[in-house]
Amino acid sequence: MKKVVTIQDISCYGKCSLTVALPVISAMGIETCVIPTAVLSTHTGGFTGWTFRDLTDDIPAITKHWLSQKLHFDAIYTGYLGSIHQVQLVSDFFDAFGGKEQRNAIIVDPAMADFGRLYAGFTLDFVAEMRKLCARADYIIPNMTEAAFLLDIPYREQYDRAFAEDVLRRLADLGCPTPVLTGVHYDNLRQGALAFDSANNTFHEAFQDQIDCMIHGTGDIFASVFTGAITLGKPLQRAVEISVNFTVDCIRKTYPHREEMWYGSCFEPCLGRLIQYVNE
Repeated sequence: MKKVVTIQDISCYGKCSLTVALPVISAMGIETCVIPTAVLSTHTGGFTGWTFRDLTDDIPAITKHWLSQKLHFDAIYTGYLGSIHQVQLVSDFFDAFGGKEQRNAIIVDPAMADFGRLYAGFTLDFVAEMRKLCARADYIIPNMTEAAFLLDIPYREQYDRAFAEDVLRRLADLGCPTPVLTGVHYDNLRQGALAFDSANNTFHEAFQDQIDCMIHGTGDIFASVFTGAITLGKPLQRAVEISVNFTVDCIRKTYPHREEMWYGSCFEPCLGRLIQYVNE
C-alpha cells in the first residue's frame, strides 16, 4: 500500500491543512501519515480568540524515531510551515527520508502568500528559506503570489499564457523540475492550473469555468489531490486534471451554502467522485 507523509499544522475545527489532507489522500487509497507542526483550536481565517500550540520541537524527535524504525514513504508532502526553523527542520526530514535512494516524490506547497501579499508574520527571510526548500522538491505548487515572491518579481493580477509559462520556467530554474502554478486565469471566464515538466519541456493544463467566490482551504484540497495522484503514478496531465476537477467539484458543492464559504468547502460529499476520478 502506498504511503504519504504530510507535514503541516492541524486545526481542531475548520477545513484546511491536515484536516483536508488526511481525509482526501486517504480517500484516494493511500495510507496517510502525519507530522503536525502545530495544533490550533480553529483555523485563523475568520475565527477569533483561537488557541495555538507550537509542535516544532517534536519534529526532530519524530524524525529520529522513524529513522530507527527504518520507515519508508512513497511521497513527502509539506503544506503550511509557520517559521524559518520549521522549514529548516523539514529540509532535515528530506535528508532523512527523501531523495533518489528512497525513490519517493517530494511535493512542497509553499503556502505563504495570496492576493499579492505575504501571510501575517512572514518576512522576506522566510521567503528565502522557502525558496531553498522548493529547490529540493520534485514538485512545487505555488499560486501566482507565491511564485512572485519565490522569483522576486512584481506580482501581476493580469497576465497571459506566455507570462505564466515564463514564470514556470523560472521556477524550474530554482531547482524544482516540475512546478505547478495554481489559480491560473487569463480572463474572467476560466481558471485552473498550469504545470511545467522541465525534463521534457512540456506544459500541462486543466481549466474549469470561473466561479466567483473565495472558499477557505481550496489550495489545500488541490495540493492534497495532486500529491495523491502523483503517488499513485498518474501522468502529470492527469494529475493536474484530477486536482482541478475535484477542487471545482468542492467549490460547486459549497457555493449554495454561501454562509460557510469563509469556514471551508463541503468536500466530504465529493469524496466519492474523487475515488471515481482515481479509478477512471
